[in-house]
Amino acid sequence: MATTPRILIVEDEEPLTLLLRYNLEAEGYLVETVARGDEAELRLRETVPDLVLLDWMLPGLSGIELCRRLRQRAETQRLPVIMLTARGEESERVRGLATGADDYIVKPFSVPELIARVRALLRRAAPERVASLLESGDIVLDRETRRVRRAGRELHLGPTEFRMLEFLMEKPGRVFSRAQLLDGVWGMDSEIDERTVDVHVGRLRKAINRPREKDPIRTVRGAGYSFDETFSRRA
Repeated sequence: MATTPRILIVEDEEPLTLLLRYNLEAEGYLVETVARGDEAELRLRETVPDLVLLDWMLPGLSGIELCRRLRQRAETQRLPVIMLTARGEESERVRGLATGADDYIVKPFSVPELIARVRALLRRAAPERVASLLESGDIVLDRETRRVRRAGRELHLGPTEFRMLEFLMEKPGRVFSRAQLLDGVWGMDSEIDERTVDVHVGRLRKAINRPREKDPIRTVRGAGYSFDETFSRRA
């Protein structure tokens, strides 16, 4: 089972926001909502979700301008964006897509159609989120059976350590801060202290490493942790 995709809804119409949140959470997604474009920009500098549902007309900063800014930053250059708008004219659709939106849906819309588009875009943008197996070097993580093997032996991980390894293996080489790991492994609403991350990293290392085996978890002083991208070459 893949790590739950995280969706940010940027929409100032509260009834529509509640409708989208209810239906997306019913599909199993983790959902966060923001009502202003400028607040969304700040949030996206702190943590990057898997997909953004972005209204065209927003207070603070328009959706079209926010999309343009996202495409200028390396961290969000390929972030999947679906634009929501009441503007149905072809010229406006072209403008939205030219700005960098991946898809465009006109209000009022069918919620099942929107969910289908969300699912399809996530599948195209991040196939590693739906792959059953994650493999690197001599480590194989099976999402369907919830099992991890290293050099043929089964590793016994707790649920949190499994999610942490899965999260890190999805993006080898990327350094995650403790706050980002808290968001990705425990969820946005977690009240767990950041230092708890260090405890679970220690448990994960103890579970996956034998003496003299290469440690795939890299500590980046002052920054956080990553899954060593060179580990796949050291099977």
